[in-house]
Amino acid sequence: MKKFSTLFLVSLLSGSMTLGAYKLLFDTNGYFSNDKISAVTMASNSYGKKVGLSADVIDFTEAAEKTIHTVVHVKNVSRRTITNPMLEYFYGYKGGQSQEQVGTGSGVIISEDGYIVTNNHVIKGASEIEITLNNKKSYQAKLIGTDSKMDIALLKIDAEEKLPYTVFANSDSVKVGEWVLAVGNPYNLTSTVTAGIVSAKARDLDTSGIQSFIQTDAAVNPGNSGGALVNTRGELIGINTMISSMTGSYVGYSFAVPSNIARKIIEDLMEFGNVQRGILGVEGGELNGTASKELGISQTQGFYISKVTKNSGAEKSGLNKGDIIIKLDELNVATFADLSGYINTKRPNDKVQVTYIREGKTKIIPVILSKNEFFSTEFKGIELENIEAADKKKFKIDYGVRIKSINSQNLKQYEDELIGNIILSIDNIKTTDVETVSKLLSKKEESQTVRIEMINKNGEILRVIL
Repeated sequence: MKKFSTLFLVSLLSGSMTLGAYKLLFDTNGYFSNDKISAVTMASNSYGKKVGLSADVIDFTEAAEKTIHTVVHVKNVSRRTITNPMLEYFYGYKGGQSQEQVGTGSGVIISEDGYIVTNNHVIKGASEIEITLNNKKSYQAKLIGTDSKMDIALLKIDAEEKLPYTVFANSDSVKVGEWVLAVGNPYNLTSTVTAGIVSAKARDLDTSGIQSFIQTDAAVNPGNSGGALVNTRGELIGINTMISSMTGSYVGYSFAVPSNIARKIIEDLMEFGNVQRGILGVEGGELNGTASKELGISQTQGFYISKVTKNSGAEKSGLNKGDIIIKLDELNVATFADLSGYINTKRPNDKVQVTYIREGKTKIIPVILSKNEFFSTEFKGIELENIEAADKKKFKIDYGVRIKSINSQNLKQYEDELIGNIILSIDNIKTTDVETVSKLLSKKEESQTVRIEMINKNGEILRVIL
């Protein structure tokens, strides 16, 4: 009986403790009541958004369905004559065999009346351009204009019906980590959609043209060039342009021309027939820990001005050597790619609010952009300027900078032979324009020798070392 009483008391005590614990934790005012759970959830939500990885949270199907009908297959047909030097030498044979070459890529319809944007390298050298729509209809395309520097080309087809098209998004608003889709025709596999995220913005790959790519990990392969990079709403944020790979196939990194740059080029080609480039009128480089230490400054982000171009908007507004640009309008400038990418969306005479640091103080001034073609750069006593359309036609070239004047006493004796010559490359790097040359030469000391390839006024190729 005594054992039973003891057992009964232990059971009663255990039950009371269990009931008390339940009341404490789960009752109306308990710690894990519905109200408390809501409070905990709300508190966690206040620290950040949920990571949406499941199909229930994010759906790519609508964006894919929108885009695949606006992305086209681009076929580039070019012809070249193959000659036999041995037959020419021994028998005086002057004939040649015509050989057809075919290249393929992608393009994006941007208007219902048939304007299409693609990469310049997709259609370069084409004698015929054929466009195949997603519904398998094919059309011959007319080349409206190109911008080799930014690798953009504008085509036009005449279709019987109104075409589906992709609308432009603001690429400046794209965020790192945002979901994106790449749509194109890799390896002639039409209407291929791949998904990834934006890995980086304003990526500078040190190319001769674009210095402000959108980087993504969406799979892009040969044939995707000229295709669309879109957000989850199916809006165009970039034109897929290149991959970074040792094999030529996708290995995890791909790059797109931002839609804001592409749209500005397209509008220029439509309105003016050529690209209207505005420049700030400054030379220099982006800051980092090493550069800041060498310059003796504490600021480690921004664009450090080492030279201001004469008669440029920057000089007229009062920007000086030593100023550090940290913002253009509402865009923060941490790298050269930030600065060049934003300026590439502007035209001559556009006004830009420049925020800069001078002697530790932050200031803001408006700068009116100047026309790029009016300016020159100087290296080793040689002043260089951009070539004109007449030069391109005369020498059958699409790039180069012209020797404007000779200011070096050592070269004065060769002045007549040098002025007017067109420099094609410096140290095997194409001299696309004055801006490219300025960037290239800013990395070299005046005492360094450089190898120059040029065309003289008679059309002869010369190679010199300076």
